[in-house]
Amino acid sequence: MISRFDFGSPIDTGAVVRQLPVSGGSVPYFALSREDHALCFTLDLAQDDIIFGLGEANRGINKRGHLYASWNIDDGLHTESKNSLYASHNFLLFFSKDRTFGAFFDDPGRITFDLGYTKTDEARIISENGDLSLYILESESLGAIAGDLRRLTGSSYLPPKWAFGYIQSRWGYKSEEDVRRIVSEHRRRHIPLDGVCMDIDYMDDYMDFTVDPAGFDDLHRFCGEMAEAHAHMIPIIDAGIKEKKGYEVCDEGLENGYFCTYEDGTPFVGAVWPGRSYFPDFLREDVRAWFGAKYHRLLDAGVDGFWNDMNEPALFYSENGIRKAFAQAERMKDMNVGIHEFFHLREVFADMANSPDDYKSFYQTIGRRRIRHDKVHNLYGAFMTRAAAEGMAAHNPDRRNLLFARSSYIGAHRYGGVWQGDNHSWWSHILLNLKMLPSLNMCGFLYTGADIGGFNGDATEDLLLRWLQLGVFTPLMRNHSCQGTREQEIYRFSLQNQMRDIVTVRYALIPYLYSEFMKAALSGGCMFRPLAFDYPDDETACRVEDQVMLGGQCMIAPVYQQNARGRYVYLPEDMLLVRFRSASDYDCFPLEAGHHWIELELHEMPLFIRRGCVIPLSRGGQWVDAVDSTDLTLLGWIGSDASYMFYDDDGLSTQVGLKDGLTEIAVKSNAQGTQAFGEGLTLHAGRLITD
Repeated sequence: MISRFDFGSPIDTGAVVRQLPVSGGSVPYFALSREDHALCFTLDLAQDDIIFGLGEANRGINKRGHLYASWNIDDGLHTESKNSLYASHNFLLFFSKDRTFGAFFDDPGRITFDLGYTKTDEARIISENGDLSLYILESESLGAIAGDLRRLTGSSYLPPKWAFGYIQSRWGYKSEEDVRRIVSEHRRRHIPLDGVCMDIDYMDDYMDFTVDPAGFDDLHRFCGEMAEAHAHMIPIIDAGIKEKKGYEVCDEGLENGYFCTYEDGTPFVGAVWPGRSYFPDFLREDVRAWFGAKYHRLLDAGVDGFWNDMNEPALFYSENGIRKAFAQAERMKDMNVGIHEFFHLREVFADMANSPDDYKSFYQTIGRRRIRHDKVHNLYGAFMTRAAAEGMAAHNPDRRNLLFARSSYIGAHRYGGVWQGDNHSWWSHILLNLKMLPSLNMCGFLYTGADIGGFNGDATEDLLLRWLQLGVFTPLMRNHSCQGTREQEIYRFSLQNQMRDIVTVRYALIPYLYSEFMKAALSGGCMFRPLAFDYPDDETACRVEDQVMLGGQCMIAPVYQQNARGRYVYLPEDMLLVRFRSASDYDCFPLEAGHHWIELELHEMPLFIRRGCVIPLSRGGQWVDAVDSTDLTLLGWIGSDASYMFYDDDGLSTQVGLKDGLTEIAVKSNAQGTQAFGEGLTLHAGRLITD
C-alpha cells in the first residue's frame, strides 16, 4: 500500500509516474512539527531498527547513526565526514521486527536526514522548503517495498548490451592517436574492451557539442575506424555553456532565453571548465528539446553513448562571487595578515566554489512557475539526463544508447545510469563502491559503477587488481582516472596479465549479469540487495556491511583491504564458492552456512552461488558482441534438479519484454549423469556439484 501526503505547495519533480490521491488522514509513523518554513518529521528508533536507502550516499548500507543531506554538490573528497555527495535520492527503508516501511520525500530542495546522529534513538528529517509530497510505502517485505517505489516512480533505464563491457577512460586523452593507442594496446595484449570515454579534452575550448580539430580532425571517420576495432566512443557533455559570441549553442540559448536567469531576467553567469558560462534551464520542456537535439550531431558522427558531468550544477565561481573575493583581497593587501586574517582570506576564495549564495541568486521555470534555483537545486542533473535521453530517443527511438551521469534525483533512473562520482584511489572506496550498489538499486538506479582504481590519486597495482575484482560485477565497469595522476590502464602494470584475466571473468559472466540486470529492470526488482532483503530473520545477515546479494542466485564479497590474502565471510545458507583466476581457470568449493575464512591470493576473486541454484558462464570474448550467449557452461551446487530463467535479447532494441526474452534452463541429475536443457542453447554441465 502506498499513501501520499502533501505539505505546502509541492513542486512537480517528475519523479512520480503513478499519480495517487492525497491521503486525508494523519501521517503514520512520523510526528510533524514546523520550524519557520521548514517541516520536520520525527520518528523514535528502537535499538534494532535498521535504516536502508538514500541511494548514492556516504558510509554504510545501514544509514543509521549519521547525518546526511540531500544537496547535490561537486565535492571529490569523499571522506566519512561528508554528509552530501553528487545526488539526492530521498528514499528510506525502515526495517525491524516490529515495523517495516518505506518513505519517499519528494522534495527537490535541501533535506537533512538526522538518522540517530543527534539522538541515537531518534530520526529527524527536515525539509527546508517545507513544500513536498511524502509517500509512505507499506508491504510484506523489504523487496516488495522497493518494488512498490519502482512502480510509483517508473521502470529503470535499459542500456545496450555492449555497455556491460569493459570501458577505459581518463581525463587526458587529447587526440585520435591517444584513443587509437588505448584500443590498440588492449587488443594487442588481449585485454577485453568495449568502449573508450572521451573527457573534456576532445572538445574545442571546452565547448559542448564541438570537437577539437587539432586532436580529432574527422570524428565521423575516426568513429568508423574504432567501430571496426569493436570500440565504442563515449564523449562527455557538461552542463555549462561557454559565454562566447559566435558559438552556436551560446547564441541560440541567449536568443531564445533558454538559460537560467537572475531575478531581473538577465542570464546568470557562472564559471566551470570553459570559464564564464551560462546554464540551460533544463526544467523547461522547450529547453530540454533544444539541448537534447544537440546530441544528434555527435550521434550522426558515430558516437554510441554519452556521460553527463558537472550537472549538480558545479560552479567554480560566479561573476558576483569572484568580484567580492578580489575586493576582499584588495582591502587586505596592505594589512599585517595574521593567522586569523590568512584563514579568512583563504576561505573567501575557497568558498566561491558551489556557493549557497550563488544558488540562491538565479531562477528556473517549471510550467508557469518561476522559482529560485536553490528550491529545486537537486533536480538540475536529473533533468539534464532527461534532456539527453529524450534527445537520443528522438534521434532513433528504436535503439538503446549508453547514458550515465554524475548528478541525479529519483526519476532520473528512467533515463540513464549514474557513476558514483570522482572518488579516490583509496581502499576504503572499494568498500564504498560496494555499499552504494544496493542503496542505488533501491532507488531505481540499476546501471551504476564507480571509477575503478579511483579517479583522484595514484592507484597501486594491488588496489587496481582488487577493485577490478569488484568491478567484474557492476553493470558499469569503467577504469577512470584524473590527469596528473598515475596512468592506470591495465597494460601499464607488471600485474597486467592477472588484471586481464580478471576482466575475462567479466566477459564470461556477461550472459548472467545481463540476464539478471534485465530481469530486475523489467520486473521492478533490485539486482543488488542487502542480505536483509533475502534473510530478514537472520540477525547476523541483516547487519553484514561488506557482502551484497547479486541477482537471484549469488552473493559477492570482495577483498577490499591492502595486503589481505583472504577475508572472512558470513554465509546465511549453504553456498558454493567459485574462486576465479580467469574465465577458464577457477575452482569450486561447497561451504555450509556459517562463518568462514576464505583464502584468496591477490589474483583470485570469489563468487558465492546459493545451494540449489545454477548460473550460466560463457566462453568470454574480446568484446561483448563476440560473447556467445547460446553456448553456456553451468555452475552450481544442486540436488537432483535445478533451473534458471535465462533472459537474452538483441542488446539494442528498445522494444523488449520480459516474457519474450526468457528461456528456462532445466538441469536434471540422476544415476546416469547430469543433463541440462534449454531451447536454442548449447549447455555444458561444467562445475555442477550434486548432493
